[in-house]
Amino acid sequence: MKKRSFLQIFPAFVAGAQLVLSGGTFAKTRHILEVWKDPECGCCKDWVKHLEGSGFDVRVHDSGNSSARVRLGIPVKLGSCHTAQVGDYAVEGHVPARDIQRLLAERPKAIGLAVPGMPVGSPGMGGSIYGKRKAAYDVLLVKADGSTSIFKSYFSKSLTVS
Repeated sequence: MKKRSFLQIFPAFVAGAQLVLSGGTFAKTRHILEVWKDPECGCCKDWVKHLEGSGFDVRVHDSGNSSARVRLGIPVKLGSCHTAQVGDYAVEGHVPARDIQRLLAERPKAIGLAVPGMPVGSPGMGGSIYGKRKAAYDVLLVKADGSTSIFKSYFSKSLTVS
């Protein structure tokens, strides 16, 4: 093979090798998730660790949860102890990282996701203090008009928030 021919195909060779070494896909972009929470909240800190362990880069603000919720358009009835933003989406409460990843992959027309309250067994709410208890909960897709639909249910039949 001539030197010039090799140099022309070398970039494709490198890309193919990267694809094989990465298990069939190119490395995913790490999304930045910005979180507003109370500085003393342990479950919020645990949720942040869950996100970081799932490949998110997290920037934490130890205040401003309520104002972030209002600014991002999450209805008060869907509130929790922390509010986040990733890209154009709001994330309220203890939403599992895999659901945020699905949201970012599917890109629905929506404000974002919410897990109202603080359900035991959700990410950040699974510490030893709770034993092995797990409450049923839904991850809600929050639409532009503030209405919701179930994005994912955990541990039992669907629940609804009215």
